[in-house]
Amino acid sequence: MTTIVETIPTEELEHLPAEPLLAWAAAAFPSRIAVAASFGAEDVVIIDMLSRVAPAVRVFTLDTGRLPAETYAVMEAVRARYGLAVDVLFPRTEAVEAMVRERGMNLFYRSVEDRKRCCQVRKVEPLGRALAGFDAWITGLRRDPAGSRTAVRKVEAESGRPGRVKVNPLADWTWEQVWAYVREHDVPHSALHAQGYPSIGCAPCTRAVAPGEDLRAGRWWWEDAAAHKECGLHVTDADRVAGRPS
Repeated sequence: MTTIVETIPTEELEHLPAEPLLAWAAAAFPSRIAVAASFGAEDVVIIDMLSRVAPAVRVFTLDTGRLPAETYAVMEAVRARYGLAVDVLFPRTEAVEAMVRERGMNLFYRSVEDRKRCCQVRKVEPLGRALAGFDAWITGLRRDPAGSRTAVRKVEAESGRPGRVKVNPLADWTWEQVWAYVREHDVPHSALHAQGYPSIGCAPCTRAVAPGEDLRAGRWWWEDAAAHKECGLHVTDADRVAGRPS
């Protein structure tokens, strides 16, 4: 039986600019698609585009309980600017309590395994609940932030979530293009970006980057700089073939 993923002309879509691609995605998955927003610059650019081409697309975010105040400020600015009702997903209380009781509040500094456990409880499991009922989701992934993301496609089937499609309209954008759009359209954005934070996650796990550093060098900076570092939200076929853990 042919799945919806197999009917998508991914090669043709690879050449579509961001706004037409978003319009296609909203039409292809009516009421079955949502934006996953962490309220970094890329995510708000996508929300701004959708406000013109597909304003009915839902937006959700994962509140890990460890987010910086600046992220909440952007969330409120976006709600006010675009009239959005942002769906907020939280980690399961009992899972967080059990993890903290066993390993401590800042377990992620102890080992990669503990950090991944924290990400699993606070981010990956809530994402699974957030995506229930959706056939596709939209992300702000780009190819240039890190070596682990160079193969990001504009439309791709998810190996870890069979039957679900991920749409990455900014896959071929540079950081400079993102900021050109932010300035041109006066898009709400985090105050942390001006303080040297190109990539923003949980407050204890993110620092500013120095000039010349990779844009994602501030994420989990205490780990091996040469290692493949992801939280598990975005795992590709290449990761699985290479045996890299989610």
